[in-house]
Amino acid sequence: MYAALWRLLPGPLWLKVIEALVLAGILVWVLLVWVFPAVEPLLPFDRIAVGD
Repeated sequence: MYAALWRLLPGPLWLKVIEALVLAGILVWVLLVWVFPAVEPLLPFDRIAVGD
């Protein structure tokens, strides 16, 4: 899968590296801004029990 994405990126090697880093940064930003806040109410962080 990563090889297919790498082949789809245009340009020489140095440009592909920059494009891959930018795309990874955008992915992290989307996860932190939209996905994680939307999923957070569904996670059981308020029901932590130690020892039973």
